[in-house]
Amino acid sequence: MTAQPNPLIGKVALVTGGSRSIGAAVTKKLAADGAAVAFTYASSPKKAEELVKTIKSAGGKSLAIQADNADPAAVRNAVAETVKTFGRLDILVNNAGTLVIKPIDELTVEDFDRIVAVNVRGAFVATQEAVRHMREGGRIINIGSCNSDYVPFAGGSLYAMTKAAIAGLTKGWARDLGARGITVTNVQPGPTNTDMNPDSGEFAKQTKSYTALQRYAQPDEIAALVAWLASPAASYVTGAGLRIDGGYAA
Repeated sequence: MTAQPNPLIGKVALVTGGSRSIGAAVTKKLAADGAAVAFTYASSPKKAEELVKTIKSAGGKSLAIQADNADPAAVRNAVAETVKTFGRLDILVNNAGTLVIKPIDELTVEDFDRIVAVNVRGAFVATQEAVRHMREGGRIINIGSCNSDYVPFAGGSLYAMTKAAIAGLTKGWARDLGARGITVTNVQPGPTNTDMNPDSGEFAKQTKSYTALQRYAQPDEIAALVAWLASPAASYVTGAGLRIDGGYAA
């Protein structure tokens, strides 16, 4: 059996935090697979514009929406703009996130509030709003982290907490939405070459040694798993956390 060349034709997707790194790779992959893709960005309008041009030049459909994931009104507006522009919403990828690495005695309440607002509350608001428009066959795909289960470095407590929350929400939402034919999954990357965590420098050198493959993932590798979960081939996968970490937690 051969895979469909464009399994997402006729579908509409929204990717939060979609202008850079994993988000940009996911946006491009979903568009390449046939979906019309809207994405949000917080502070990189030039990269957002370039991504839209790249997708459109390849014959795809794309829309960039400025929205801070910590702002519930902006997140709700992003869903509304996606539906207004493309007429429907089938796939939501909760990718927007932030990171703070500090020892417990250096963390502030402001650090706590900001990372929870972006990584957890933003995903909750986006999902709640998106499912109002989704039909049977809809997909919610969360970008979590293997650090929700395994934190081999100091200072990562708040980040791990938020990604553990995403893992729990994935299971709860899968139960809430299963009867409606909407699946919910949690992609859990390991070390990945992103703006927040580049694959060079002393931290990266040590981190690579923790993986079985002795390297970081590239964003395109994460995007390939997301695209499969968005496709008809993954119609029976829900409530699951799928680790893609190069053996980081093996």
